[in-house]
Amino acid sequence: MTGKESIEIAQQRAMDRTDQEIITKTIEEGVETAWDRFALQQPQCGFGQLGVCCNNCAMGPCRIDPFGGKTSRGVCGADVDTIVARNLLDDLCVGAAAHSDHGREVVEVLLETAEGKAQGYQITDVEKLTVLAKEYGIKTDGRDPKDVAKDLAIGILEEFGTVKNRLQLSERAPEPTREIWKKAGVMPRSIDREIVEAMHRIHMGVDADYVNILLHAMRTSLSDGWGGSMAATECSDILFGTPTPITSITNLATLSKDKVNIVLHGHNPLLSQIIVNTAEDAELKRLAEEKGAKGINLVGMCCTGNELLMRSGIPIAGSFLDQELAIATGAVEAMIVDYQCIFPSVPATASCYHTKVITTSSKAKIIGASYMEFNPENAVDTAKSIIKLAIENFPNRNPDRVRIPERPMKLMAGFSEETIRKALGGSYKALIDAIVAGTIKGCVGIVGCNNPRIKQDYGHITLAKELIKRNILVVETGCSAIACGKAGLLVPEAASLAGEGLASVCKLLGIPPVLHMGSCVDCSRILVLAANIAKELGVGIGDLPIGGAAPEWYSQKAVSIGTYFVSSGVYTVLGIPPKIFGSSNVLNLLADGLKGITNSAFAVEPDPVKAADLLEAEINRKRKALNI
Repeated sequence: MTGKESIEIAQQRAMDRTDQEIITKTIEEGVETAWDRFALQQPQCGFGQLGVCCNNCAMGPCRIDPFGGKTSRGVCGADVDTIVARNLLDDLCVGAAAHSDHGREVVEVLLETAEGKAQGYQITDVEKLTVLAKEYGIKTDGRDPKDVAKDLAIGILEEFGTVKNRLQLSERAPEPTREIWKKAGVMPRSIDREIVEAMHRIHMGVDADYVNILLHAMRTSLSDGWGGSMAATECSDILFGTPTPITSITNLATLSKDKVNIVLHGHNPLLSQIIVNTAEDAELKRLAEEKGAKGINLVGMCCTGNELLMRSGIPIAGSFLDQELAIATGAVEAMIVDYQCIFPSVPATASCYHTKVITTSSKAKIIGASYMEFNPENAVDTAKSIIKLAIENFPNRNPDRVRIPERPMKLMAGFSEETIRKALGGSYKALIDAIVAGTIKGCVGIVGCNNPRIKQDYGHITLAKELIKRNILVVETGCSAIACGKAGLLVPEAASLAGEGLASVCKLLGIPPVLHMGSCVDCSRILVLAANIAKELGVGIGDLPIGGAAPEWYSQKAVSIGTYFVSSGVYTVLGIPPKIFGSSNVLNLLADGLKGITNSAFAVEPDPVKAADLLEAEINRKRKALNI
C-alpha cells in the first residue's frame, strides 16, 4: 500500500487531523485497530442488526425470518415483537447496570472517606454535600461534614435496594413529569431492583408482551438517569469538587516527546483523580528526571478523561476510538484503565511498542495487561506504584518509532448545572427570556460514543455545527464533547459559527456555543438542567423546546441514556439504528406511540444535517405549544 493510499484511508476513518496522522502510522506499521477489525467482520449478521435473534435459552439460538417465512416464532413460541423487545431490554439493562455500579462505587468511597478509611480522599464540596443531604432529610446545621457525608452515603446506598419504592433523586423532576411516570407505571422504585426485574422478565417464560417489556425498559432507564448515574455525578462532585469553567487542550498532540506519558482511560475518577494528585509528589518527579524524562505528563482518555479535564484541567488525548491510536504514537509509557469502553485488544496494541497496560478493577481484568488492584484504603500507595512503573518504563521508549502530532486544540470545559445557573444570575430567567424572544430557539444535548460505522467524530461535529448555526444551544457529554473539543467548538471564539442570536448570548457571557457538561454519567446534569428550567416555567420536561441526540453511539449505556431522555420527555435522535427494525410494532411504539405518553419519542437519522432538521422541527413544535 502506498503512502497516499494510507493517508486516504485515514481520512475516511476520522475527522481529526491528529487521528488521521496516527491512523496512517498504524497502517504503515501493520498495527491492527478497531477499523481493521470492523472491516474483517463484514458482512455483519443481518438478523442481529434487526434484533430478531434470540439466544436466551438452550433451546436456541432462534431467529425470526424478517421476510415473513416459516420461522415466525422461536422454539418457545416467542414472536418477533417479544424477541426484539426482550433484546432491547437486555441491552438497556446492561447499560443501566454499568452506570449504576459505577455510582455505587463512588458512594461507597464517599462512605469510607466519611469514616476515615479511604486514603487520599476528602470532602471537597461541602456546599453540594449540604444541599444533597437536605434533599434526603438529613440534618446539617452544626454537624461535622464527615458525619453528614456518612448519613448521606448510607441513605443513597439504601436506594440501590430500597423497600420504600421511591428514589429521592427522582423527586428533582418537575411534578408534571412525575405524574406521567406514575400514570404510565414507570416510576423508578430503586436502582438494583429495576435491573434485577429486567433480567427476570427476559428469562424464557416470563414477559411476552412487548408493550409491558418496553414500559419496564423505561422504568429501568429512569432508575439509571435519576438514580445510579445521578448518584455517581453528585457524589463525585462532593469528593472532587463541582466543575466550574476551566481551559485546557485536547487531541493526540497532548502527548509529550520528553516527558513520561501516562494515559488515564475508563470511566471512574476514583483512582485517576488520586493519580493526578499523587503525580505532584517530589520523589516521583525526581525519579522521572533520573530516568531521563523532563517530567510526568498525564492525559485523559474517554470519560475518565472528561472527569479529570473538567475538575483539574488535565489535557484529554481523545475518545473511545483514540485508545489504540494513543499507544500507536509510540510515546505512551503506561495506559491505566478502570472499566467500560476499554478494548480487550489494547494489550495486543501495546505489545507492538513499549507501553504497559495496567488494569485496576477486579471486575475488568484483561489478558496481557498487568493487574494492580485498586482499593480506596490504599489509593495513594497504589497510585505511586503505578506512576513509578510508568517512569521506569520511560528508558524503553524507542525514539525511532515515536510520532506525536503537533498543535493541540484549546477547549473550555466544566459547565456543571450549578455553574450555568450561577452564570445566569442564580435562576434560568435570562435563558428563558432569550428562548421566549427567539434569540435562542432551544437546546439540544448531544451525547454518546464513537462507532467505526461512522467516520470518527463526523456525526457529533456536523450535528453540533448545524444546530448552533440555527440558534440552538448545544450541551454535550462523553465522547461527543471530546469530538467537538478536537474540532474547536468548545471555545468562546466558536460563537462566530453560531446564528446571530446565539452568538450574541455567547459573546455576552464569554462562553462557547457548545457546552461541555462532563462524562457519560453526567448526562444526569442535563436532566437536572431541564428539570430546573421546567420548574421555573411550571411545566413538564416534555413541554420544553429541547432535544437529544446520539449520532455515533455504540454501547448499551447509550441505550439506557437515550431511553431515560425520552422517558423524561426529551425527543431523541439516534445516528445508528438500534436493533429493533425487525419488529414494526416495537419500532412504531418507540418512534410514535410514546408521544402519547411522554410527549417525546425516538427517531433514527444517520445524516446529521437531516437529524438537525428533525430536532429543529421538534423544538419549533414545542415552542408553538408554549405560544412562543
